[in-house]
Amino acid sequence: MTQSGFDLRAAAHQEMLAEGFQPDFPPLVDQQVKALEARNGSATADGVRDLRSLLWSSIDNDTSRDLDQAEIAERVSGGIRVLIAIADVDTDVPVDSPIDRHAAYETTSVYTGVETFPMLPEQLSTDLTSLNESADRLAVVVEMVVAPDGLISSTRVFRALVRNQAQLTYNGVGPWLEGTAAPPPKVAASSDLASQLKLQDEAAQILHDERRRMGALNLDRVEFEAVVSDGEVQGINTRKKNRASELIENFMVAANGVMARALQDAKVSSIRRVVRVPERWPRIVELAARYGDMLPTQPDSGALNAFLQKRKAADPDHYADVSLAVVKLMGPGEYVLSRSGDDAPGHFALAAHDYTHSTAPNRRFADTVTQRLIKSVLGKQPCPYSDPQLDAIARNCTLKEDAARKVERVMSKRIAAVALEHRIGETFNAVVTGAGPKGVFVRVLGPPVEGMLVYGQQGADVGDRLQVKLVGADPRRGYIDFAKV
Repeated sequence: MTQSGFDLRAAAHQEMLAEGFQPDFPPLVDQQVKALEARNGSATADGVRDLRSLLWSSIDNDTSRDLDQAEIAERVSGGIRVLIAIADVDTDVPVDSPIDRHAAYETTSVYTGVETFPMLPEQLSTDLTSLNESADRLAVVVEMVVAPDGLISSTRVFRALVRNQAQLTYNGVGPWLEGTAAPPPKVAASSDLASQLKLQDEAAQILHDERRRMGALNLDRVEFEAVVSDGEVQGINTRKKNRASELIENFMVAANGVMARALQDAKVSSIRRVVRVPERWPRIVELAARYGDMLPTQPDSGALNAFLQKRKAADPDHYADVSLAVVKLMGPGEYVLSRSGDDAPGHFALAAHDYTHSTAPNRRFADTVTQRLIKSVLGKQPCPYSDPQLDAIARNCTLKEDAARKVERVMSKRIAAVALEHRIGETFNAVVTGAGPKGVFVRVLGPPVEGMLVYGQQGADVGDRLQVKLVGADPRRGYIDFAKV
């Protein structure tokens, strides 16, 4: 229960049901989990390299327990070799097993701020298939050499047995890499780990610079993070990117590109993650013109990123406003079937032609499917899915991702309404994030919450900056109402 007597956890469960999810695992799933837990030792398989002696480490959110990746790097003659281990979920979750059928229906873990509804049972996602510290785990490894000019070469994908030597966090590693804080305890205790992370950061920055050169968008999103204890909302924090989260982002983008090209080279169909050209490019052009910049009439990610970089340099305090507006105007991504030989649409925001989702199989079903596809290639086995099956999976993943965003958005508003109940009448700086038949929506920046503009909404459009007053906060309905000042 919250301070206002509203049960946020019950509300989250109800929202899941309303959006078509099945938040409770069926009995057959529980039976499969018990059988897996009773298994002695970790699974093994033929053709798996033993890489447990390497200094693998993972970096994730402070509260993350479903660890999908671990990384290691070494300097070689051609640049920096990077290895990214991805948790092998498929071994414990065979196709058409009860856990798989449930995951195929849900397709994603949903994070509501007060409760996580995992795609896989927590006994798997936070234990048996998670790359937990000091645990031996099967993994699919993506290997690449990052050259000083940002080009990626010598790519391979293979299976391995790994052991995460250090579970680290963005908030611990990021400030240290940025030179604004001391190293976290595990890093301070190991000069080898410190050197390893510095090398990973060097490779990630090279990848980052090359991505920007190719036109990938440098979007700086300020995210909402509820502080909840025993169901009570204690407050709202702001979560922003830092050097450590950018490190992982750059590695994951590169790994997903390597995986997509490996499947393409093997001439097998796959699921691609695409973001088509922005739905409202003319409005983005108009937004840039407001700041004195001219964008081309046809969508151009390089030109858009140059504008964003210029705004960030000119006004870093308000860059998040512009960044958020561009995110909203681009529209959501989607999953699509990519048949062998097809020319996929690509990912506009990442300026990537070949891109799949493969690095989070504990959290996203599309990634589990991609893992099965690459394992069938590595094992010279028949493809586990037909093209019609992959197409249906891609469509369902897109639908459920949209539904998950709705659940998370509603719950964010409910949590924010609880946190803001005592601040009615206060004035905030805001940016318009939505304008359509359902109304005009704004996001205030401190704390970063979204609500409806119920007075003064005439003529407002995405990207406009306003001053607004909080006039209502209703946790039960998830309503936060503002009026233009």
